[in-house]
Amino acid sequence: MTTSKDATLHQRILSDIEGQIVSGAWPPGHRIPFEMDLAAQYDCSRMTVNKALTQLARAGLIERRKRSGSFVTHPQAQSAVLEIHDIKSEVLSLNLPYSHKLIKLAERRGRPEDAHRLQFVGSVSVIEIICIHYAGPRPFCLENRVINLDAVPEAAKADFETLPPGPWLIDQVPWSTAEHQIRAVAAEGDAAANLDVHKGTPCLMVERRTWSSAGPITHVRLTYPGDRHSLVARFTPSS
Repeated sequence: MTTSKDATLHQRILSDIEGQIVSGAWPPGHRIPFEMDLAAQYDCSRMTVNKALTQLARAGLIERRKRSGSFVTHPQAQSAVLEIHDIKSEVLSLNLPYSHKLIKLAERRGRPEDAHRLQFVGSVSVIEIICIHYAGPRPFCLENRVINLDAVPEAAKADFETLPPGPWLIDQVPWSTAEHQIRAVAAEGDAAANLDVHKGTPCLMVERRTWSSAGPITHVRLTYPGDRHSLVARFTPSS
């Protein structure tokens, strides 16, 4: 059972280690103190320390090596990077007016599928959001998102009817790691209706997860009708 003291120490350990890394006091390759040493330093259980280090590893700030300890990660180059774009900017680039419509907003305890989407072990409170983004009068993108309220409690009071969740999160929550998955899907059921396309219409789905040092922030599925969107990655050959 997690106590309020454990939760406070957990956040303190996260903040202290992240501060050492971000400030450069602990450069890439620096060995993080061992769990038993951190537990003694903060007068807490090794479980509390382990949870904090696990979240830092998920955020990409440290690397945990079996029997060797934990180390500050080295920046890694990627062969191609997909930036986190604002859907409104995508629409305006087409010289079309942008708008969005909130379809669903539900705050609840997380379900197993939410834990899977967020890649989180244990229970978590979430907000589920479904909205449609429009390019002129036509649906441009269907957004289905869950936000981890334990990491972003401010989301419970946000006005997502006025401001879509994507730009709100970018402004409010600094993220350290993002993951994209892209696949082709066929529009079915509510998705086809919301996008105003026939069932079976080819669509492009972009799934994105983001993390901070406090853990998973959000998972979103962005579904675009296949004839209304394309993805472009620009890269140069390595030297």
